[in-house]
Amino acid sequence: MASSPCLFQFLLSFSLIAHAAACAAPGCQLLNPCSGAEECAPGLYCGTCPASGKNRPSCTRGQATRQTDIEKGLPFNKYTWLVTHNSFSIVNAPSFTGVQRVTFYNQEDTVTNQLREPAINTLKEVEAFLTNNPTEIVTIFIEDYVRTPKGLSSLFTNADLMKYLYPLAEMPTNGKDWPTITEMAEKNYRLLVFTSVASKEAEEGIAYQWRYVLENEPGDPGILPGSCPNRRESQPLSSRYASLFLQNYFPTIPVQNDACKEHSSGLAEMVDACYKAAEKLMPNFLSVNFYLRSDGRGIFDILDRMNGLTLCGCPTVFACKPGAAFGVCKNISSSSTPTRAGDHGGGTYAGYVEFSGSLLRSKSFSFMEMSLFYCLGFSILSLVGMI
Repeated sequence: MASSPCLFQFLLSFSLIAHAAACAAPGCQLLNPCSGAEECAPGLYCGTCPASGKNRPSCTRGQATRQTDIEKGLPFNKYTWLVTHNSFSIVNAPSFTGVQRVTFYNQEDTVTNQLREPAINTLKEVEAFLTNNPTEIVTIFIEDYVRTPKGLSSLFTNADLMKYLYPLAEMPTNGKDWPTITEMAEKNYRLLVFTSVASKEAEEGIAYQWRYVLENEPGDPGILPGSCPNRRESQPLSSRYASLFLQNYFPTIPVQNDACKEHSSGLAEMVDACYKAAEKLMPNFLSVNFYLRSDGRGIFDILDRMNGLTLCGCPTVFACKPGAAFGVCKNISSSSTPTRAGDHGGGTYAGYVEFSGSLLRSKSFSFMEMSLFYCLGFSILSLVGMI
């Protein structure tokens, strides 16, 4: 990737478009005033951000761009993807074990919505998603406290997921490129699972995360302006020890009502700080809490800009010109930047997703409520990696 000394300026280069005076449901576009999700176009929901002083409901972006529809055929590690931190820890989700969940809440919608496809509970939800979407790839990072011998691999076997698991023998090491998205799909290597326990790589065939992934410090140290220290278990971000880079961007104690502000101001600066700490290596995974919340464009706009810079050297992925030289971009402005995920292959939510008080209104499933799941902490990546 060519050097980009003005990354932060690129990320902030587009100004937000102004609110329109009125629109006709269901065609209200990004930042148009709204009174309910049914008024907003596909890929948008109706929300507010009091933490940023924006109390008037407006159509807010709620879906990622399929960057592989715009720039195809590149290695897996050349893209940036959204990670939902602690995907299983969903506000208002029931416990299926009868035991109260002892954890902070980190997400508000179901794993079904995070994967953008109807499915079923727990890991079988992931299996159903992969079965129904033969070109999609899912990555799971596990903070692993399972002590039962072969316990982790047994969970994936029982969920019929081992058939999709990326084999250890073919995982790139020493900073080498991964295969392309197309190649991974053709071989059916569509599930990447990383554990925090090194011994399980030899014992159970589950990849030890920090052999293949660089990572910054999670929690409050990961959101300190101008700083991006590596996690203790990770090699230095600038080491090129691994070709995948996970950036954490969430406070130690998650606060729902603050998340919209966190995702609307400060995130671009932290991406820039981590990009510099990694010596111009763009993060491949961006892990956040309450990923839907913002004051308008939020996480999804930042992802578009990160992918634009990496894939084609442009300030947003929508400016990429297929077949053009790196850095040759379409002439687009913020007002002409596409805002409907549906215009670029994205779907709509499984039902309406809108804020009701401090919660999202949706039917909830818990991702980790089987009896053996109480000792795991998941971050699950919803890769919209269509070929």
